Amino acid sequence: MQYKKIVAQDIGFLKSICSPDRVYSGEEINEDFSHDEMVEYGKHIPEVVVEAVNTLEVSNIMKYANEHNIPVTPRGSGTGLCGGAVAIHGGILLSLAKMNKILEFDEENLTVTVEPGVLLMELAKAAIDKDLMYPPDPGEKSATIGGNVMTNAGGMRAVKYGVTRDYVRGMEVVLPGGEVLELGGKVAKNSSGYSIKDLLIGSEGTLGIVTKLILKLIPLPKKNVSLLIPFDNLDQCIETVPKITKAKVIPTAIEFMQREVIEAAEEYLGKKFPDKSADAYLLLTFDGNSTQEIERIYDDVAKICLAEGAVDVFISDTEERQESIWSARGAFLEAIKSSTPEMDECDVVVPRNKIAEFVKSVNQLEKAHHIRIRSFGHAGDGNLHVYVCKDDLTDDVWHQKLDVVMKEMYDKAHRLKGQVSGEHGIGHAKVPFLKESVGDTHMQLIRSIKGVFDPKNILNPGKVCGVVEAKYF
Repeated sequence: MQYKKIVAQDIGFLKSICSPDRVYSGEEINEDFSHDEMVEYGKHIPEVVVEAVNTLEVSNIMKYANEHNIPVTPRGSGTGLCGGAVAIHGGILLSLAKMNKILEFDEENLTVTVEPGVLLMELAKAAIDKDLMYPPDPGEKSATIGGNVMTNAGGMRAVKYGVTRDYVRGMEVVLPGGEVLELGGKVAKNSSGYSIKDLLIGSEGTLGIVTKLILKLIPLPKKNVSLLIPFDNLDQCIETVPKITKAKVIPTAIEFMQREVIEAAEEYLGKKFPDKSADAYLLLTFDGNSTQEIERIYDDVAKICLAEGAVDVFISDTEERQESIWSARGAFLEAIKSSTPEMDECDVVVPRNKIAEFVKSVNQLEKAHHIRIRSFGHAGDGNLHVYVCKDDLTDDVWHQKLDVVMKEMYDKAHRLKGQVSGEHGIGHAKVPFLKESVGDTHMQLIRSIKGVFDPKNILNPGKVCGVVEAKYF
C-alpha cells in the first residue's frame, strides 16, 4: 500500500475547507494527539490534525484523502486503551471532538440524536434532566459517544441493560470515499436486509466515520441502591456470582474488586473507602421504581451471599454512601496506572461460570512469574480488566515476562470459550491476540469486509484487521 506524505499543498487544501485555526501541523500539534490512554503502545505523531465541525467537512476531507491516498485516523477524546485512535501511519488525524451537540430529544419515540463528540457524562446528565436514562455506562465518562459506538462499549450496567449496540437506532456515516450514508432511524424494529449499522458498531473507525447518532433511551428508574459485600477471599467472592444469576435475580451491576485495588484508589483519590476489612468484595447495584421493589430483590441477593460465606452486607442507599463507593470503583484504572511506570492491559470476556477459573489462573501467573498483576471487572457479564505492572523490573525482564503472561492469559480465555476483548476493542495493540483467537477464516472475512468498504485502506489503517506495510510517495 502506498500512502502520500502530507505536503504544504495538502495542508492548504484542508485549511480551505475547514477554518485555518482548526488545522494543525508540525510543532502546532499537541502531544496528546500522538497517543491514547495507553502511552505504552507507542507515540505516533500525525502529519496534520484537523478538527471537523460538520458532516460536509468530514466528507470533503475523506474525498480528498481517498483521491490522494492519504491515511486518515478518526478520533474522539482519545480515552481508548488499545491504540485504536492513534495515527500509526501518519497522515491526517481527524478529530470529531468539536462535533459535540445534542441535536434533539424525541420523548415520544424515546430517542436522542447527537453528534459523535458529545461526552458520555454530558449525555447522561442531559437525559436525567428529562427524567430519562441512557443505559450504557462505561467507566470512562469523558469518552465520546462516537468512540463508545465504535468500540461497542459496555460498562457496569451491561448486566441488566446490555451494551452500546443495543441502544443505537440509527446513524449518519461518512464512508472512506466521502459518500454520506444514513442507516437505521427512529424505528424500534428493522428487518430490512443486512444490518450495515450493526457492522459499523464496534468497527473502531476502520469502515466509516460516524457523524450523527440516534440513540434509544428508557424512562429513568426512580430508586437505586448498592450493596457492598465483603468476602474473606477472592474465590468465595467470584464463585458467588453464578449463584446470584442462577437465582434469576437481575442486578443493574455486579462488580468485583480486591483490597489491593481499593487501597490504590484510596491513595489516588485521597479519601477512605467505607470498608477494608476483607480481601475481596462484590459491589451490586439495583434500580427500580419503588423502594419496596428494590428491597425485595436485594434481600434475596443478600441471603445468597451470606449463605456463600460473605462476611457482611452493607447497604448503600444515600447519595453520600453511593458516591464514596462508586468514586473509588471509577478510579481503579487511574490508581493502578499511577502506581507503576508502565503497564499493559488484558480486557478478556469469559462465560460467567468461568470467571472464578480465569481469575485463579491470573493469581497463579502472578506468583509463578513474580510480577504484580491487578484485576477488577464486571463479574455480572464475565468481562475482566487485568493490568500487568512493570514496577521496578528492567526493560528486558519486563518485556520478557509481559509477553509470556499476556499470551498465557489470552490462551486461557480462549480455552474457556471467551473472547479477546469485552469492551475496549482491538486497536493496533491487540491484533496479534485477535488473530490467534479467531483463526484464519475469521480474519480473512474481516479483511474482506474492510476491502469492500475501504479498498485503498486509508481509513484507520493497521487497526483490527492487521498492520499495513505502507510505502510513501
